[in-house]
Amino acid sequence: MQRLALAALAAVTLATALPAAAQFQKPEDAVKYRKAGFTVMAAHFGRLGAMAQGRVPYDAAAAAANAEVVVHMSTLPYAGFVEGTAGTEKGTPKANVWSERAKFDAAAKKMQDEVVKLAAAAKTEAGLKAAFGAAAGTCKACHDDFRNP
Repeated sequence: MQRLALAALAAVTLATALPAAAQFQKPEDAVKYRKAGFTVMAAHFGRLGAMAQGRVPYDAAAAAANAEVVVHMSTLPYAGFVEGTAGTEKGTPKANVWSERAKFDAAAKKMQDEVVKLAAAAKTEAGLKAAFGAAAGTCKACHDDFRNP
């Protein structure tokens, strides 16, 4: 039931985030938006990683709270991937985000699906440890394909 609720929340969030793309006055606004979304998501994902890797003690309530934020945030940054915002600097999107948009969107969807699974699994330490790698792998795969090193 909670998985269904998280999936519904993700769908609603995505639907409300998409109109944001039309609201960006300048390309720089879109860049700031997507960076902010990824920054928040990465902070909470990092907290889960610290627990999954045993660097901090597992805390079920904190894991659940951080996982919920990751699920929510995983849908937001993509409205900020608008034409004209590619770059060559470290950490910027490559131009193939737009030339291979279907592949990029599929990678984003895969990540979103994995973080929903992670949120469900984060209720236990063993579940968190088991699911974290797959979620992290989707981040890495997208970075490898679509982000300047």
